[in-house]
Amino acid sequence: MSSTERRQQIVSRAAGLFDKTGYSSTTMDDIAKEVGVAKPTLYHYFPSKDDILHAIHEEFIDLLIDRHEARSETGLRAEQLLLEVMADILELMETHRGHVRVFFEHHRELPAEARGPIKAKRDRYERIVEDLIAAGVESGVFRQADPHLAALATFGMCNWAYQWYRPGGALRSRELAYQFWNYLVYGLGTDQLTPATARAVPPA
Repeated sequence: MSSTERRQQIVSRAAGLFDKTGYSSTTMDDIAKEVGVAKPTLYHYFPSKDDILHAIHEEFIDLLIDRHEARSETGLRAEQLLLEVMADILELMETHRGHVRVFFEHHRELPAEARGPIKAKRDRYERIVEDLIAAGVESGVFRQADPHLAALATFGMCNWAYQWYRPGGALRSRELAYQFWNYLVYGLGTDQLTPATARAVPPA
């Protein structure tokens, strides 16, 4: 196994442990045992548990950004790209479940020097989704909406699905993405429903 492969194995196994037992409860001894290496070997690759946490965060956000960038030149329309963005997040619940939990629950435990760069990548990804929504508005496939709020709504549906989603259920992750996308783009209401206004109607 190459050095790169071993490092990748450590990150993957550690993410799984953090998912099962929690970040604070997992020790470097636990990770070494899970990977099947001596503790000094583990320290050769990662000087601390915080460094592993940083690597998990970076790998997860890089996966999302890289997947989007690989599609961005394919000619897909804004609404199609938005669907794929949602599918990316939800599909990673199956392939990188530990990464998902760590990324959304343990960013505050990142070492101080890592928080800025990871936040910059988070902000970049958020802008990617905002820009997709803005492009959809401009092309006329989406109605006029605040791209920032719409992006937050998108993330709100997808980012916390790992809390209840279990592989092997009635819907696969991509099928769930289709459902969420339909809720986001078409809503739940029929043509009998009056659109909401900025001012709520007081109860009778």
